Amino acid sequence: MSRFAHSAGDGHAEALPEVRPPHAPTDLNTLDPAIWTRTSGRIDGAITIGGVDVRDLAAQHGTPLYVVDEEDFRSRCRDYRAAFSDGEVHYAGKAFLCREIARWIQQEDLGLDVCSAGELAVALSVGFPPERITMHGNNKSLAELERAVDVGVGHIVVDSFEEIARLGFLAEKYGTRPKVMIRVTVGVEAHTHEFIATAHDDQKFGLSLNSGAAAEAVRRILALPQLELVGLHSHIGSQITDTAGFEVAARRLAALLVQVKEEHGVVLPELDLGGGYGIPYVQGDDVLDVKELADSLRDIIIKACEAAGLPVPRLTVEPGRSIAGLAGVTLYEVGTVKDVEGLRTYVSVDGGMSDNIRTALYGADYTATLASRESEAEPMLSRLVGKHCESGDMVVRDLWFPADLAPGDLVAVAGTGAYCRSLANNYNYLPKPAVVAVAHGQSRVIVRRETEDDLLRGQL
Repeated sequence: MSRFAHSAGDGHAEALPEVRPPHAPTDLNTLDPAIWTRTSGRIDGAITIGGVDVRDLAAQHGTPLYVVDEEDFRSRCRDYRAAFSDGEVHYAGKAFLCREIARWIQQEDLGLDVCSAGELAVALSVGFPPERITMHGNNKSLAELERAVDVGVGHIVVDSFEEIARLGFLAEKYGTRPKVMIRVTVGVEAHTHEFIATAHDDQKFGLSLNSGAAAEAVRRILALPQLELVGLHSHIGSQITDTAGFEVAARRLAALLVQVKEEHGVVLPELDLGGGYGIPYVQGDDVLDVKELADSLRDIIIKACEAAGLPVPRLTVEPGRSIAGLAGVTLYEVGTVKDVEGLRTYVSVDGGMSDNIRTALYGADYTATLASRESEAEPMLSRLVGKHCESGDMVVRDLWFPADLAPGDLVAVAGTGAYCRSLANNYNYLPKPAVVAVAHGQSRVIVRRETEDDLLRGQL
């Protein structure tokens, strides 16, 4: 039967795609510490996170449910803060932001990156210091820029010539001199998915180094005394686990710093290499060491600037996924278990692409497990799917579950702390799940579950 591990046969190629390992894991109950949150474990068979049993979480808060391990999240903030003690660490709010997360970021002494008026409003609503906020975005509206200038955000990353003119107008209107950086497209091909690679020339972000647009942006900003140009910004992509691309980017940015000095007599004091640092989603994925990352980036910048005869600028990094990603787990309840003879078993849960669209969007992979109990049953090749009217509504494309998995069981998906709640939607009019924080054996709601009233609000 297809619900069990089997030897190769006529259907074997379909049942076990080449992208999957040829054999089931020896123990389906084991939690890989590189993938699950730092406080995750099993007690009496059930997974606990932050000292809270997932069965209690489901009973109290319902499913689907986003669970954030507060100690995991905060400890990763502290890891970055310690590793980059001589620079700046700004959390990339697009990964996941709510009012409580903004409070944690402030308490852990990190800055914050926002890329819309809405994200800025979240930060300001809890008293986050505006001078520690950086405003991003490839098409910031005049209203968004006006609010950023009015509240005095610490940095605005310029992404187009139009934005330079808009900022010049607003700075003069408000009698301020905002600090700006130029987002430079450095022409680096990061080894990541096309949709999250952001440093090659043929995409929407930044001003091209190769075409001369970045150098022209420098000229235009320096021609406006109401703007203070403080540095260059680069972001080469997302889910990157090596520093080779950053080395190329740093060398090219250093060359532009030299050009700015030679042409304008200006030495820019700041350099922002962005974020995009990857996390492990499945067994065998690379695990990023934050201290090694910091030492490597620091060494890259020092060597590039020394070779160019420049003082070393202050370095800023923008981790998002690598702080929030592994701190999050999503809980689902199994609704149906459907065996498709000769292929695999489809395990349907009470969520799907409305709470995690990443698998459907760009083929993201995840680790999932039976969470409400342990099982010694044989493994069955499975596909974890949602309840939406799309055949591409998959949470995990291929994985192994115990063959006794049944409706009513709880399933946990690891590594969902970044971009899942941020990209959540109401497809098929499913309400967005609640977000709960767990710590020291207690849970509390930090984003409430949507209701039908929320779905109908605004409709006439």
